[in-house]
Amino acid sequence: MNTDRFVGHALTGSLSLKLLTALLVLTACGQVVNNSPTAQLPTPQIRVTSVALAQAQPCTNTFVAHTLDHTTVTTSKVVALYESNGAGLAINDPDADGDLDIVLANLNAPNTILWNEGGLIFRTQRLGDGNARAVNIVDVDGDGWQDIVFTRRFDKPAYWRNSGQAGEMRFIEGTLPDVHNPFYSMNWGDLDGDGDLDLVTGSYDTELRKQEGAIFDQRGGGVGLFVYMHTADGFVAQRLADQADALAILLPDLNEDGQLDILVGNDFNRPDYAWLHTDLGWTATTPFRSTSENTMSLDVGDIDNDGKTEIFATDMKPYQQDVQTLATWLPMMNKMTHPASSADVQHTENVLQIREADGRFRNRAYARLLDATGWSWSSKFGDLDNDGFLDIYVVNGMIAEGLFDHLPGNELIEENRALHNDGSGNFAPMPAWGLGSTASGRGMSMADLDNDGDLEIVVNNLLSPAQLFENQLCGGSSLAVDLRWPASQNPYAIGAQLVLVTYTGTYYRDLRAASGYLSGDPTRIHFGFPANTTVQRLAVRWPDGAVSSIDTVMAGTQVTVERYE
Repeated sequence: MNTDRFVGHALTGSLSLKLLTALLVLTACGQVVNNSPTAQLPTPQIRVTSVALAQAQPCTNTFVAHTLDHTTVTTSKVVALYESNGAGLAINDPDADGDLDIVLANLNAPNTILWNEGGLIFRTQRLGDGNARAVNIVDVDGDGWQDIVFTRRFDKPAYWRNSGQAGEMRFIEGTLPDVHNPFYSMNWGDLDGDGDLDLVTGSYDTELRKQEGAIFDQRGGGVGLFVYMHTADGFVAQRLADQADALAILLPDLNEDGQLDILVGNDFNRPDYAWLHTDLGWTATTPFRSTSENTMSLDVGDIDNDGKTEIFATDMKPYQQDVQTLATWLPMMNKMTHPASSADVQHTENVLQIREADGRFRNRAYARLLDATGWSWSSKFGDLDNDGFLDIYVVNGMIAEGLFDHLPGNELIEENRALHNDGSGNFAPMPAWGLGSTASGRGMSMADLDNDGDLEIVVNNLLSPAQLFENQLCGGSSLAVDLRWPASQNPYAIGAQLVLVTYTGTYYRDLRAASGYLSGDPTRIHFGFPANTTVQRLAVRWPDGAVSSIDTVMAGTQVTVERYE
């Protein structure tokens, strides 16, 4: 099936997800709502095309592990402490052929592009010399082609511009103009509403201090947290913090005002950072009563489909409490943790921040059985079984000289954790899914890599080949959505929000460049829902606040919504 449709109905305004849902109801009743202050925006025209998703085969009710042609390696066989953090990956479609590709960072060998040839067959291309941490695949220059950006361990980020040419010359190595500091984590979004992508970056000062020694201390502080606003000539930097140990950066809407805010997860007991986007600029805030102590990953999603998003952060805490497990952890914990007090807001465990009726966030990780998932790195939400509720996958493991010298190979071996959402926002381990790899994962992302309507998982392991977990779970249905805005400098509409209304529930997604740990997300949005669900309506809040309502989408399809002026 392949259909083309032109739709001109749209709404405008700066909207939260809850308001967007209310507007959908009014639209269904034939009422057009204009929510100032962005009433001057023109009504966007959109073109909607759709193709049928591939038939899922086979159905085994589990995931099947595949080894990928990439291994992240370190400079020596005995893994030093900060090399133990490994590297990330990103998934997107830089050759625009409709099949999502994979880019994996490396520490001491070339980075890897795995070009998706279809049918989970990949063609390998090496890129650059490694020395990389995070990977994002975003259209930096707004020319319609997705570029690749790596943060590097002791150097400024590497920018590989997509020329649009086929073959080995597609990517041209360069640097981001006016971005000169060594950074660890990053994220991208249109933070000032001018239509192009801005960059938020954070350093990992503890590693830099060890590398540079006295030179680092002479600076009078660390590198810190920067916002780089995109201009016609490059980027203009604003330093929000002069020190950071930023393992993860998220751009959520913390106060539900329709604006992207900044949330930074810091390592080594350094408090997490948060800034609100206000009329006075970036305003520091403390939105949480309690946080993880060594925040390693951040993701945002609506786990109970109520229109309010939750935030999940991972830390280090064993998921088993037997004597043998605690014996493997105790020597490390005595070195790494500091004594807790009743006044301490940081805790060595995962946190799940839930916005409650009074508008404030509270940590509900204990109640939702999410406080302990191991030595956890990238963790992400995704509807893995297409039942309409977001599940969680967490990758685990640690290899480090000086931390686990009491264990063979200095390695803490743990299974990755798949956590199934029971439909109420509570979670339970799902070992039957076959996702309990012990290959020491670091970066991880999810995407439908075979276009059959369910999410695969890709993990960049340390010292072991990267893995792709093919989804062969049975049941459910889905919808895939690509957004295109070619007239803007943000052609893939990063920062958009989507609401899907069906007869079995209403589902919420946001389109982001990155989440988890050092890992980039695809711009193709996945909605799962029960089989035989009838889709009623899709709403898209574009990054400038304009809203399109589409009532012609169908389950089992991949939809492209193209906005043109």
